[in-house]
Amino acid sequence: MSDMTSTAGAPRSPGRPRSIRADEAIIEATLDLLAEGSTVEALSIEAIATRAGVGKATIYRRWAGKDALLLDALRRLKGIMPQPAGHSVRDDLLLLVGAVGQNVDPRAAKIMPCLVPAVNRSPDQYQLYQTIIEPRRQLMREVLRRGIDEGLLRPDIDVEVTMALLTGPMLIQRVLQWNPELDERNLPTQVVDGVLDGIRAR
Repeated sequence: MSDMTSTAGAPRSPGRPRSIRADEAIIEATLDLLAEGSTVEALSIEAIATRAGVGKATIYRRWAGKDALLLDALRRLKGIMPQPAGHSVRDDLLLLVGAVGQNVDPRAAKIMPCLVPAVNRSPDQYQLYQTIIEPRRQLMREVLRRGIDEGLLRPDIDVEVTMALLTGPMLIQRVLQWNPELDERNLPTQVVDGVLDGIRAR
């Protein structure tokens, strides 16, 4: 993925305004093809254009290439990032942990597990994944650092490891359905409270 920057939404030179309907059709076609089993490697601009009912040139006028289009499509799939209120470290962590692996779009259940092999095989796909996930990690990082600054959490905790402890159980359960006996409704609270017990300032 040589170009990770989407051209969608960028300032345009004067001329015919682009169609929002076409943008939507292209994003939807990309997600549909992935949900139907197309691998990231096999997915082509030609296939996306055919499904969306547009020409390839229409796609290239909006995105620099497949990588940039995939980035926008997967951001759509992930949805809007939760925004911590900043009043309670525990409440903010519950909000962020509860959003891990949670997607409103039902296609995510089919798409996200299929992305794991691509991420492991390709440095470019790995970079795309990091581009999507890092802003969400940063939100959690800020909450944990705020807890340290306020004296609520131990100053010696490893923030990066703590984030892994908070997010790992949610990912393995929601993406891989690791244990059918776990109740996903209660899992965020159980995970957050369990980790906080270990990192809370004494």
